[in-house]
Amino acid sequence: MKAYEFPANVTTEGKIELPNAILQHLANNQQVKVIILVNEPTEEEQEEAAWHRLAAEQLLKGYSEDDAIYDTI
Repeated sequence: MKAYEFPANVTTEGKIELPNAILQHLANNQQVKVIILVNEPTEEEQEEAAWHRLAAEQLLKGYSEDDAIYDTI
C-alpha cells in the first residue's frame, strides 16, 4: 500500500480538494483508504474562545425585551 501526504482544503460544499499532482497517481474508479487529520485548537485558542463566549453571554444577560424598541431605530 502506498501513502501520500499533502495539505488539502474542504470546500464550502463539503468536498476535499485533492492536488493535481496526487490525482495523477490515482487510477480512475480506484478504491482508496482515507485518513483525515485535523489540527486541534491550542490551549490558548480554547481559552480565548471561552472568554469570547463568556463576554457574549454576559452582554446578552443585560438585554431586556423592553430594549427591542431600539432595534427599529
